[in-house]
Amino acid sequence: MFSLIKDLGLRVAAKQEAVPFLISFAIAEFFFKFKSFALECLAFLAVWFVLSFLQSLVFPHTKEQRS
Repeated sequence: MFSLIKDLGLRVAAKQEAVPFLISFAIAEFFFKFKSFALECLAFLAVWFVLSFLQSLVFPHTKEQRS
């Protein structure tokens, strides 16, 4: 996450990851009941990764210029 924000800037990184993050958060909240914080956290991160990957395939983004 640090590298993403460092390379792209906070605004661009947030814009790219907001939708996958929010969808992953909702999925984790409503469907993951593992009774283990570590497992739920790992599952949330895995879902976020997959959704972010799918988003990058469907909507390829170019590196925006920072001003």
